[in-house]
Amino acid sequence: MSNVIRFYKSSLGKKYVMALTGFALFAFVIAHMAGNLQIFLGPDAINDYAAFLKSKPGILWAARLGLLAVVILHITAAIQLARINRRARPVGYNDYKVVASTLAQRTILMSGLIILAFVVYHLLHFTFGVTNPEYLRLTRDGQHDVYGMMIAGFSNVWVSAFYIIAMGLLCLHLSHGVSSMFQSLGLRRRAITRSINLFARTMALVIFVGNVAIVAAVLTGLVK
Repeated sequence: MSNVIRFYKSSLGKKYVMALTGFALFAFVIAHMAGNLQIFLGPDAINDYAAFLKSKPGILWAARLGLLAVVILHITAAIQLARINRRARPVGYNDYKVVASTLAQRTILMSGLIILAFVVYHLLHFTFGVTNPEYLRLTRDGQHDVYGMMIAGFSNVWVSAFYIIAMGLLCLHLSHGVSSMFQSLGLRRRAITRSINLFARTMALVIFVGNVAIVAAVLTGLVK
């Protein structure tokens, strides 16, 4: 255990933690999107899916707590790495120029913190019904009406706008984070760097389009 702690305290250890937790969060985002896209299959499909998840409370809460631990580790490692990098160069450049640096790289910490704020609101909004307790109503079959909740939630233009902006930041974050994950784990080679970057950007675009398609469908009345 002491060796693990010692390794984590190093910059390399923190990068490994960020990479592994980032991979777990990346997988969750894809699975979450796949589940939400069932709204296009109608009320029964997505409500049955939600009912199935809730029928396994032990597994569901273990997954939630595990995901919470992963998020905490990811954010903590990111902040600590940022501090280490700042200490290594306490005095900024007199003539700072952006060289071979993307917007995603320059904003990855800030976008991560904004995404965290969105996730907290999203949980209060949809999962726990704190901001809108009426969203927790049941169907005639006694199931949580997830379909109706999503329609009601995304019918609010301001909520939808916030969601779309958050998705944009999330995918900007992923476009760099997924690529960096391979580098941190030592799996990135010069010969395949372009392919890895293309994969990261493609997946970020797929996630953005998939999630925003739900919002757009509700706002345009395609799903109602």
